[in-house]
Formats: sequence, C-alpha cells, structure tokens
Amino acid sequence: MGRKGRTDIEALCGGLPEELCIQLGAEQQLVKIKIERRKFGKEVTVIEGLDPAVFNLKRVASTLKSKLATGGTVKNNHIELQGDHRSRVKTILINEFGIPPDNIIFIEAE
Repeated sequence: MGRKGRTDIEALCGGLPEELCIQLGAEQQLVKIKIERRKFGKEVTVIEGLDPAVFNLKRVASTLKSKLATGGTVKNNHIELQGDHRSRVKTILINEFGIPPDNIIFIEAE
C-alpha cells in the first residue's frame, strides 16, 4: 500500500489500529456480485462495491483467481473473473476478507 493508501486509512479511522480499521471497513462494504455475458457467450463474474481505500483490489483479485483457478482483472474499481463463480466468490469474501454475508448481494442480469 502506497503513502496515499495509508493516509486514506488514517483519515477513515482516526488513529485506530490498522487491523481494526480494516475490519470496520469490511463490515461497511456493500458488495454486488453479478454475471455479464461477453462475446461468444463467455460469462464473467463482476464484483463491485469493494472500497479501494480499505481493500487492495489487486490482492483481493489475486486471492480469488488462485482459489478459483481462473483468470481475471481489476478494472475501474471492480474485479472481473472469467466464468460463473458467484457462490464460491461469496464464500471466499466472507472467509478470507471478513465481509458479512448480509452485505453481499447478487444482481440478476437484465
């Protein structure tokens, strides 16, 4: 985390220990998971709503990609994973990153 990320955390928590601050930040996230169809019928799982001031999105994406054995990327403050991994992503976000299950919602495609 760079210097800018550090000041964001300090501004958010006002002197609380970083671990406690990250836990508080995780509890305030409202994460949206949805499936998008791309060219040739490919499905992409999109995870939105993780605050880059609280989470290192590249690290979250890396963890998800390794646990799901899939490719993916971070774009415009959301994570894209190749394939449909909705339920497994929810489980990983709960267990690995401490996001409450009630704060994770699935958005159905239009």
